[in-house]
Amino acid sequence: MSDFGSLSRGELQAMAEAAREVMNCQRVLAKTGDNIVGEILRGAGTFYEWRHYPSGDVYDAEFHAQYYYHAHPEEERVSGEHGHFHTFLRPLGMPPGIVPARLFDVVESGGENDALCHLVGISMDRAGLPIRLFTTNRWVTGETWYASGDVARMLDCFVIDHARPSWVVNRWITALIRLFRLQIVELLEARDAEIARWRDMRPGTNIHEDRELEVVSERWVSIEDQIARIELALTRARRREGVVAR
Repeated sequence: MSDFGSLSRGELQAMAEAAREVMNCQRVLAKTGDNIVGEILRGAGTFYEWRHYPSGDVYDAEFHAQYYYHAHPEEERVSGEHGHFHTFLRPLGMPPGIVPARLFDVVESGGENDALCHLVGISMDRAGLPIRLFTTNRWVTGETWYASGDVARMLDCFVIDHARPSWVVNRWITALIRLFRLQIVELLEARDAEIARWRDMRPGTNIHEDRELEVVSERWVSIEDQIARIELALTRARRREGVVAR
């Protein structure tokens, strides 16, 4: 269970603002019977497993944030999942001083903006709502591996600030990562701990390419529950400040 009491009032207020943005995006879509998943698939025609939506991914050239939506075959999906988003940040959008982790038998190459980092996966149900957050092993997305603490620093840098292919989905996914920032940080820490555990069990093995380890950490989530917990934590924070002020 995440400790909302450990957050500052400023952090809680930032999460509350993100919640308002998420709910507003869902509200305007619902007015015409639409939802986040339907919006990102608009005009795509037949929905094919494994294909990236939209084609070529969504990439913000100013902030160097990137995402796409796709689905695995039905038998590989978690209960209730239609598909999921994968979110990334590229090096030119990262905070200063961040470098890739040193990995066993992995040599990174490419241009200055190629060593992208996978931030978090977001499972969506058929109603277009997020139901699960998860992290993956390196081989799943072909990402460059960064330590959990560095990835946590990247979360606030994930911004999609343009209109295509959907202004509302871009704003929604930007805000969602801020809304669930606490849980994402915990998932990243759990990811690194699980990788270390597997490495201890299989010494001399390149765990990051081990096909038996795909989803490394996960957590089921609810926007409504998250908002309720933020509001409760904010109320308690205000009461504490009131006691101190007297």
